[in-house]
Amino acid sequence: MNDTRDHVADDSVPRDPTPGDRRRRQIGILLFDGVEELDAVGPWEVLSTWTQQHPDDGWDAFCLSSDGRPVRSAKTLVIGAHHSIDDAPVMDILVHPGGPGTRPMLRNRGHLDWVRRQRATVPLMTSVCTGSLVYAAAGLLVRRRATTHWAWLNLLSEMDPTVITDVSSRFVDDGDLITSAGVSAGIDMALHLVARLTDVERAREIRRDIQYNPLPPV
Repeated sequence: MNDTRDHVADDSVPRDPTPGDRRRRQIGILLFDGVEELDAVGPWEVLSTWTQQHPDDGWDAFCLSSDGRPVRSAKTLVIGAHHSIDDAPVMDILVHPGGPGTRPMLRNRGHLDWVRRQRATVPLMTSVCTGSLVYAAAGLLVRRRATTHWAWLNLLSEMDPTVITDVSSRFVDDGDLITSAGVSAGIDMALHLVARLTDVERAREIRRDIQYNPLPPV
């Protein structure tokens, strides 16, 4: 796992967002036209590797889109969804990626209302990159610690001046809300999720499996 200086975490919050519930728990990754590919696929790689290799941990991961159809992502990769937002399993965790497709979402009343409904029912809300701007537009980040892609930190502060922005962390764990910085930072956030929901050794195992060990440019 990354050095603790790369993120802010709140270890006082229970790792399991639904303690006492023995059903299989569900992590949904939202897909939409214009989603940044790695924002979604990075966390998917981590979370699907974990949930498929360790089903006894009790978690599943899936992708959902508004209508259940494939989406055309920011760099034209077409990505398929497992469910629509209407037929998706009840989520314990939502991952909201970023990308150019989030720009119209900031003014889309229907999508913002949907995000607010998820906040009311989903125990743990997470975002990657400019996904946190959508959360801010929906009013989820009032007086909360959060981050986003470095190029959009000023806009995040302008959208909600009460947000305690973190300009240096790869991700910020604020209990029932986790935001991560841009693009590849979603991988770090997803590994943190594995550690939070199980333990650090499990997260290290998954990191080894996907051979994620960033090195500086040559």
